[in-house]
Amino acid sequence: MSRALHAEWTKFRTVPGPAWLLVAAIALTGALGVVADAAARCRSGNCQLDPARISLTGVYLSQAAVTILAVLAISGEYGSGMIRVTFTAVPRRTTVLAAKAVVLAGLVLAAGAIAVLGALLAGRLILPGHGFTAAHGYPALSLGDGPVLRAAAGTALYLALIALLSLGVATAVRDAAAAAGIVLGLLYVFPVIAAVVGVPGWHRHLDQIAPMTAGLAIQDTTSLPGAPIGPWAGLGVLAAWAAAALLAGGLLFRLRDA
Repeated sequence: MSRALHAEWTKFRTVPGPAWLLVAAIALTGALGVVADAAARCRSGNCQLDPARISLTGVYLSQAAVTILAVLAISGEYGSGMIRVTFTAVPRRTTVLAAKAVVLAGLVLAAGAIAVLGALLAGRLILPGHGFTAAHGYPALSLGDGPVLRAAAGTALYLALIALLSLGVATAVRDAAAAAGIVLGLLYVFPVIAAVVGVPGWHRHLDQIAPMTAGLAIQDTTSLPGAPIGPWAGLGVLAAWAAAALLAGGLLFRLRDA
């Protein structure tokens, strides 16, 4: 396993694409978070907005960069034919997939932590000037606050789980464009379908099983009783999606020819 991990780390480290995609994920998280902070307003104590979620809005866009990164981690090797070299060096395919998953998740988790800390710092500096003050019931964003810490750590975990979900789908599909389309459809189209469903009960159930809406419940720090799903339960739903994708991808990985 150590050889496989070293090989996958070398691939990520020596190819420029993954590094740029990680930088893009960090930049998008911070930039969109700043835009959301600048647009938010709270002029009274009843504005019903969640400062942590506002500051972490950038994850809605940065997850696309993470998806592309994860898809290319396996589909790129199939496209170039390098997957045969990988199998020659590490014949056990489950070991190859496990090594890719560990290295990918570790890198995305680290990048996600940097992105989240930057976004929350921006929110701490910007939001008080827009009415999010202690007088309105909104103390400054701080990792010393339990719900904010949970939202921060959970958002980094969310991005890592999106990477694993994308890796599993790409392993099963092989084609980069098709895999990215499937994952992005699950993330962005699922909530649109839920939004147009006229029955409130069905809308709520779809929000509870959609990977993005359920997973991002981890960012909620206010109005938790009325949410469709709890923070950790929602992240658990996304983890189930990622595990199912990796399981399906791993089975097909072993059964099919290179």
